[in-house]
Amino acid sequence: MTTFVALDFETADRGRDSACAIGMVRVEDDQITQRSHYLIRPPRSTFEFTDIHGIYWQDVVNEPKFDQLWPLINKTLQGVDFIAAHNAAFDKGVLYACCDTYNIQRPDYPFLCTVKLARKTWNLHPTRLPNVCAYLNIELNHHQALSDAEACARIVLAAKA
Repeated sequence: MTTFVALDFETADRGRDSACAIGMVRVEDDQITQRSHYLIRPPRSTFEFTDIHGIYWQDVVNEPKFDQLWPLINKTLQGVDFIAAHNAAFDKGVLYACCDTYNIQRPDYPFLCTVKLARKTWNLHPTRLPNVCAYLNIELNHHQALSDAEACARIVLAAKA
């Protein structure tokens, strides 16, 4: 039985520690068992990417900081075999930078990149998340963290099938 969490971060600025949203989808034995979405107050009020994800400083100013959400995030990650993300290097970098900023020990789970998985499994190009979702007929509200995370989970499940 494989257990994994697909996750997606949205960031406010070019700093990897600027997570302003996280979506997580936990999969146990090929079934989605949990969906979580949190807005996060980043360490700075600078928002460069609102045009991409639609999140403004006003949306997160009263939300918890990453360290305050960490107990919930960490609980969702407990016991996973791996973490999946589309362009995993980005999301891994955000996770680690947020942990470093708040002196939280980095979680020690392997990451599976669904960009690489889609290329290897279906020989797809381009492999942006909307392209892979269109190929697999997966519903997507791109750059909404929970939708991106669920799409990523469904890509892993489709590749397993």
